[in-house]
Order: sequence, then C-alpha cells, then structure tokens
Amino acid sequence: MSFSLKIVLPEGTKKQIDEIISWEKHKELILQHWKQARFFKKGYRTLFYGPSGTGKTMTASLIGKELSLNLNREIPVYRIDISQIVSKYVGETEKNLGKLFAKAEHKNWILFFDEGENFFSNRTNIKDANDKYANQEVSYLLQRIEDYNCLVIVATNLKSNIDDAFARRFQSMIEFKLPNEQERESLWNNILPDITLIPHESDLIPQLLKYNLSGGNIVNVVQYACLKGAEMPNPLITAEHCITGIRRELAKVGKTI
Repeated sequence: MSFSLKIVLPEGTKKQIDEIISWEKHKELILQHWKQARFFKKGYRTLFYGPSGTGKTMTASLIGKELSLNLNREIPVYRIDISQIVSKYVGETEKNLGKLFAKAEHKNWILFFDEGENFFSNRTNIKDANDKYANQEVSYLLQRIEDYNCLVIVATNLKSNIDDAFARRFQSMIEFKLPNEQERESLWNNILPDITLIPHESDLIPQLLKYNLSGGNIVNVVQYACLKGAEMPNPLITAEHCITGIRRELAKVGKTI
C-alpha cells in the first residue's frame, strides 16, 4: 500500500505517511485480534515539521481522503482554529478543548493542529499566575490528545518550539523538506497549466529550476504568471513573468534573486 493521491514529496516522507495510513487500516487487527490493546493506544499522534509551503497542510488533507477511500467511509480532517479554542479567561480554554474532543471522538475526526507551536510550545518556568494557568492548559491538552482514539496531526515550522513532554508522545515525527531540483521540476510541471491550454515560452521550466522554492512558493508564482499571461493580447506564460513572481516570493522573507 502506498500514498496514492498525487503530491510531490521525498520517498522517505511518503513511506512514513504510508505507515500512518497503514496503522489506521490495521489497528483493530493489532489491538483486538492480536490482543495488543494492553500495550498500544488506539489513537496515533504524528508531527509534521519543516518550512512553510512544503506540503504539511495538503498532506493532512490528503491523508483524510486516502483513508476515506481505503476504509469506505468519510474520514473528515478537522483543522483546529486557535482563535476559537484559546481564551484569556481561566478555565475557558480547557472547557473549549473538552467540547472539541467530545465532538471529535463521536465523529472520528482527524484533528489537525496547524501552527502547532501555538498549542504545544515549550512550557515556561512559573513566575506568576498566568504562567501557571498556561502550563495547566498545555498539560490538559497533552492528556486529551494522548487519550484520543483517532489520528492527531500537529504541524509546525519549527520542531524546536514543541514542548519535549509532547514530543515524546508522538508515534512519528515527519520532516517536510524543501524540494530538490528533481522534485521542483515535478512541481512546475504539475502546477503550470497545460501547454495546450496556454502556450509557454520555450525552455521555460529549465530556466526556473535553479531557484530554491517550496511547493507553496511555486503555486504563488504560477498564479502570478497566469495572471500576467492572461493580460497579454496573445496569452503566453513567459520566463519573465515567472521570475518576477519568484522575486516577489523571495521578497516576502527578505531575500533577493
């Protein structure tokens, strides 16, 4: 079994994702028939970490689709909105989390914590009441996630920001790296519109491969190039359009070509 839905990732990353899907498919066999429930919990917790735009959110969504296909039932991916959970009022965050987990357990949701450092950041030394309550919230969340019977995915750009106490509770920690040149070529080919729909300037992709971009960057560049190409009297996607788009992407993080 392999991760069949189309996404450009390194083979090592795909194999680790396959293991998540395999656990969800076979956990009843392992836990019940092989009587391993005394050692293993039903839920599975995984951390996706790596730079922005490398496919963490898309992969979470595709895991839900893949499991829905494999298990012949809908497996929704529920993305946690921090603004709806975290409260400045004492006890409200735990109450919100309690309601969320009660509903999620009933519906067998995959829980996806994007920007996970906002939920699972390193706990602080207690200096005042606010620190104490913040640490209590993290501890409560750790316990609820450990007891959750379904899949939990936490995504972060910075693995070092995740609390060590939670890191020990992950079954897997999967790195999402910036694509290499071969992977970038696949991304450009996948994302650029078909040449039969809009012409491309000759040797377009070879001119773009030297730029070290994420998949998210490439999506933004192609959107910009499509816009500029559509404005031309005779629509055409050019290297100039793409390179201008690349320059705009790099400028977001203070870089230049």
